[in-house]
Amino acid sequence: MAGTGVFAELVDGDGVFKYYSDRDWKRSSSGKSVPIINPTTRKTQFKVQACTQEEVNKAIEAAKTAQKLWAKTPLWKRAELLHKAAAILKEHKNPIAECLIKEIAKPAKDAVTEVVRSGDLVSYCAEEGVRILGEGKFLVSDSFPGNERSKYCLTSKIPLGVVLAIPPFNYPVNLAVSKIAPALIAGNSLVLKPPTQGAVAALHMVHCFHLAGFPQGLISCVTGKGSEIGDFLTMHPGVNCISFTGGDTGIAISKKAGMIPLQMELGGKDACIILEDADLDLAAANIVKGGFSYSGQRCTAVKVVLVMQPVADDLVEKVKAKVAKLTVGAPEDDCDITPVVTESSANFIEGLVMDAKQKGATFCQEYKREGNLIWPLLLDNVRPDMRIAWEEPFGPVLPVIRITSVEEGIHHCNASNFGLQGCVFTRDINKAILISDAMETGTVQINSAPARGPDHFPFQGLKDSGIGSQGITNSINMMTKIKTTVINLPTPSYTMG
Repeated sequence: MAGTGVFAELVDGDGVFKYYSDRDWKRSSSGKSVPIINPTTRKTQFKVQACTQEEVNKAIEAAKTAQKLWAKTPLWKRAELLHKAAAILKEHKNPIAECLIKEIAKPAKDAVTEVVRSGDLVSYCAEEGVRILGEGKFLVSDSFPGNERSKYCLTSKIPLGVVLAIPPFNYPVNLAVSKIAPALIAGNSLVLKPPTQGAVAALHMVHCFHLAGFPQGLISCVTGKGSEIGDFLTMHPGVNCISFTGGDTGIAISKKAGMIPLQMELGGKDACIILEDADLDLAAANIVKGGFSYSGQRCTAVKVVLVMQPVADDLVEKVKAKVAKLTVGAPEDDCDITPVVTESSANFIEGLVMDAKQKGATFCQEYKREGNLIWPLLLDNVRPDMRIAWEEPFGPVLPVIRITSVEEGIHHCNASNFGLQGCVFTRDINKAILISDAMETGTVQINSAPARGPDHFPFQGLKDSGIGSQGITNSINMMTKIKTTVINLPTPSYTMG
């Protein structure tokens, strides 16, 4: 169970989960806590500390001190500790998965999968880091016109300093370690600000790194209200890099952060283009999986289907048949559709649905909601004047727009302010490549739904979907900078000359 066994020290005498700083679990001097509401029961499930700005400041100062020593730790030793943390994380997958079930209503099987996947990511990152960071470059000056061979340039990758990691509610463990592991293997220290929904799962994950024996001050996890410590964190002069996954908040962060490297993934309106020659059974299966898994609360969920008119009726019927088989209920029962994360999220989704209804969309199922639980809904004959055609619902509602040409589908995709991922279904690889090249998205999947992963694949968005690229290799490179040392010889020297 959460907060028991090896995790017992995470909870104070009042049942509030502590924050982590200087290799110690602490109560906040504020005396305040932040409630975490169970999306299923809509009652308070957990409470976490409401950290003060002074406590955040101390965590960052400790991280700055610890980083200097960590940067001198041999690369193999950093990797060894990451492998140890990964093993501990997977060993304790069940209590962490329980937190995910209670905090964010993640289906039971998916919750366990997230934790195991996170352990695998950490181990892979340790190995990749040893490979990438164990190599440098050697350049000679006479390769550039006008120069003799009198300068030798040695280049290597060095850490940035303190990395601030801010993951989202939907993957509070996996998208936390995707920032933590690259930062640590590269020689950085790390301050984690978890989402409120998902904070307890993140705290349990951090304890696995604590148990692995990472040095004092190297990792901190501060909890609290974004309105009180958010700007203080992101604008802190001691932060040397920010890796953020979430929504519009990221745009505000990017404007305030100053001259430091940013890694931002800010959501998407992932379009699924269905051509006339597509395998409709394959397309329907991927639309349902891509659009409704974890109740559509994924940045890479299918958010709009753009189907050629001649095959639209057949596709919609196939999707409807599969939607009818989705189970709806509690995450503990491992249902396909579980409650969305907050009541405000459910209200926003309902607003999109009512707008579509008012403007004449065809409801393929009856709209049904109980609390935060919204039944899966397919909306056919959606038009561009409907909000659902453009806005990201982050819920189990999927619009279908019928198109008369491929160009129309590409235009709709590219007219969005988002550009995370997209997909195209066709049996013609030539058409697929041409459409992929034309789509203004960071990734295009051919004959499969959008997806983040495997975790070593590059993952990036265009336009309002983000800055920079994620994926293990890209994250390690992003969390380092190049250092050069130039050896100046008194006379030109040529090999074997």
